[in-house]
Amino acid sequence: MDNQITKPETLIQQCALLALAILLAVFLGIFGVQMVQASDPYVKSVMALPGDQIQGHAIFQINCAGCHGLEADGRVGPSLQGVSKHKSKYGLIHQVISGQTPPMPKFQPNTQEMADLLSYLESL
Repeated sequence: MDNQITKPETLIQQCALLALAILLAVFLGIFGVQMVQASDPYVKSVMALPGDQIQGHAIFQINCAGCHGLEADGRVGPSLQGVSKHKSKYGLIHQVISGQTPPMPKFQPNTQEMADLLSYLESL
């Protein structure tokens, strides 16, 4: 009968390889998501345009202030002050256009309007 005992060095090597594999999978997952996001034609178009913060504020006042407050400081919806510190540009665009966070409606601005709105949101 062959009683094989795993040496501590072998266990350490196996753990190191497992940790490296997990790290690689996480890195590839994040990189892959960013690649998919960056390849979206709408997002690419928005990101390529210079946004006008003043126009973005006007768009916000018309479409968003009813819930997020005139100065984006929250009412029915949450405050958006500092939102760009918590969400990426893609995350902000997705939040606006997806309608996946009820009761926020799905909003479909054209690419220039979205670039302007994004510029305003990033200024908060």
